[in-house]
Amino acid sequence: MADEVLSQFQQAAAEKEIDATKKLKVGIIGTGWIAESHIQQYNVMPDVEVVAMADLIPGKAEAFKEKWGVKGDVHFYPDHKSMIDNEELDAVSVCTYNATHAECTIYALEHGINVLLEKPMCVTLDEAAEIVKAEKKSGKILSIGFQPRYDANMQMIKKIVESGTLGEIYYIQTGGGRRRGIPNSTFIEKRTAGIGALGDIGCYSLDMVLNAIGYPTPKTISAYKSNFFGTSTEYQSEYDAKRFDVDDFAAAFIRLEPGKYGDKDGIILDFRIAWAMHVDTPGDTIIFGKKAALRIPSTDCWNGSVGGPMKIYHDIAGARVETVVPIIQNKGQGLFYKKVRSFLDAIKTGGTSPVPSSQIIKNQAILDGIVRSAEAGKEVDIVMPEV
Repeated sequence: MADEVLSQFQQAAAEKEIDATKKLKVGIIGTGWIAESHIQQYNVMPDVEVVAMADLIPGKAEAFKEKWGVKGDVHFYPDHKSMIDNEELDAVSVCTYNATHAECTIYALEHGINVLLEKPMCVTLDEAAEIVKAEKKSGKILSIGFQPRYDANMQMIKKIVESGTLGEIYYIQTGGGRRRGIPNSTFIEKRTAGIGALGDIGCYSLDMVLNAIGYPTPKTISAYKSNFFGTSTEYQSEYDAKRFDVDDFAAAFIRLEPGKYGDKDGIILDFRIAWAMHVDTPGDTIIFGKKAALRIPSTDCWNGSVGGPMKIYHDIAGARVETVVPIIQNKGQGLFYKKVRSFLDAIKTGGTSPVPSSQIIKNQAILDGIVRSAEAGKEVDIVMPEV
């Protein structure tokens, strides 16, 4: 019987052959750590020419080119505006710190350039709305950097929900984090990151479940956030503890509209995320449905996949049954490659965005609402902007 349940989710997928007859000219804005994952993919794609790089720190982009062996003539610029103003580009990767995601993306779109924007989309809901407006006006492709969507196990979660096996969804608990895992650099200051664990890994955790249930609209949020670990010299250097002014933990009770798969009264989302805590995990993700529930094991450090075989809890002929969903090994290229490749393919074929802003603006609305609620100390309404 378990095999019969699992068989309905099977789906074969084949990798497409790359058409290298048309080269895409790409620029990279921001040459820090996350840009390394982008350049590694561009370097192995025969239809891509990385022709320009921009970074605020003198010499950083030049060193980045040398480190990663980027071939061809690459032009270097001190900021995104001068690069965009002086280059003929098909696309850019926006790999800057969170606080500048919006301005870099909007400027590129306004100049007719397709954008692969790293997560989180930005810092505030207002910024997200301005990005979407610029995207719609430009007619260009904007895709947001959620590579976990290409993990076969993540796709399985979505298939299970869509199959109707769980029935109407009424409650979800999700989150993740690290017992000790506070990053440094620009991640821990509000002036550059805007938000902390929420933007770094919280957006991933939200996307995992929201994408599976069709991204219903959030209605209200009651939230809490703290930074006990980040500001403590027991866990941080004195220098980092003094400049730490973002969240290292957040929790929220979120009311969602029913959407396609929810109960008529809506879906409750119980969320928590942490960079540091006195436990190895804040708990597994569980999607509660009226016909069955799905347990998704957590990972020690939230890494965009699942921590072990998933399990469906359901009834068959009056008996309580548990169906194990084995871990699926990802085939072909890695998740980051698939993220970049799907973006480029959409440009070349005139297709739609692989990870559309129409979905991720709701993710951003939740992050924004968590911050507002936590700072106000009360529940807040979510009003989605007209874009």
